[in-house]
Amino acid sequence: MSPYGAVAVPTPKEKLTVKTWSLPSKEGDADVVLVTYPITGSDAPQEVLEYFCKVFDAEVEGGRTYPQSDRLDLQGFVAYFFSSTTIVGVAQPADAEVRPTIAEALQGRSVEEALGGCYYVKPNYPGRSSHNGGFIVPTTQRGRKIGLNLGRTFLHYAPALGYRGSVFNLVYENNVPSLAIWDSLGFERIGKIPKVGCLKTGPNGSEEYVDAYVIYKSFV
Repeated sequence: MSPYGAVAVPTPKEKLTVKTWSLPSKEGDADVVLVTYPITGSDAPQEVLEYFCKVFDAEVEGGRTYPQSDRLDLQGFVAYFFSSTTIVGVAQPADAEVRPTIAEALQGRSVEEALGGCYYVKPNYPGRSSHNGGFIVPTTQRGRKIGLNLGRTFLHYAPALGYRGSVFNLVYENNVPSLAIWDSLGFERIGKIPKVGCLKTGPNGSEEYVDAYVIYKSFV
């Protein structure tokens, strides 16, 4: 939730649709795609909300990427991550039928197997400066370029929602994979904030203060 409370979202430029994105496959494996479903909390199956809440809690408990220090209950997580527009990625074989809804895409599959990740697109500042996004990729899905491809989809969906650009306020310098993704997608490191995050990145998981970058990209 924004520190400014509830803030209005931009006027969408177009209707968001389900889209398919290619993922790299290992030699000998079947081709895999990431199917992205734009949803809000009211449209998401309960199992999707509960699973991503668990994944987010584990990320917060790890204390290395998100600034939150306390775990959220399900209601708090939905208010934070699914209150506006959330893009959920489902990984599936390239030759499988693309289903129109995420509930149908999950039929006969476990959420652990199917859900590649998700991110929200919502205002972070009041309406004259509203732009932000936050990403989750389960540890079991990492190494498949899902984070990179979710970033690619962000460049499609955020402008379609009416955003003129994106600012990520705090990308900690220890989050090397995230920084690499944004660098490769043409985002700029427009500032560095010294010792802004007290993270569990020290010896044996001890806390230490870490620098963070402000990351920006214009969609205009």
